[in-house]
Amino acid sequence: QVQLVEAGGGLVQPGGSLRLSCAASGMIFRIYVMGWYRQAPGKQRELVAHITGGATTNYADSVKGRFTISRDNAKNTTYLQMNSLKPEDTAVYSCNAVAKSRINDYRKTYWGQGTQVTVSS
Repeated sequence: QVQLVEAGGGLVQPGGSLRLSCAASGMIFRIYVMGWYRQAPGKQRELVAHITGGATTNYADSVKGRFTISRDNAKNTTYLQMNSLKPEDTAVYSCNAVAKSRINDYRKTYWGQGTQVTVSS
């Protein structure tokens, strides 16, 4: 099994920045995709950004130009640098990974516990 642990959430003023991290641990053969999702109160969970093992990235239109996802494959860790934060970015941010624990396993999707990001003055 793979465990994901996020860190870096908190309270920030509009226009500020935060950096989230998500470290994967446990039995890991390969991590294919790592990503960040968010869910605001009363709204559905949405994809924020994801990154493949080859560093191909994809972003939600609402965060393009403001957020940057990166990945350290040696550390099985992904980062989300969030700049120019807006109140509408307030949500619980959850890390996601598609991975295999063993070479013959099927790919599985794993989730972290989530970290709160609040953008408010």
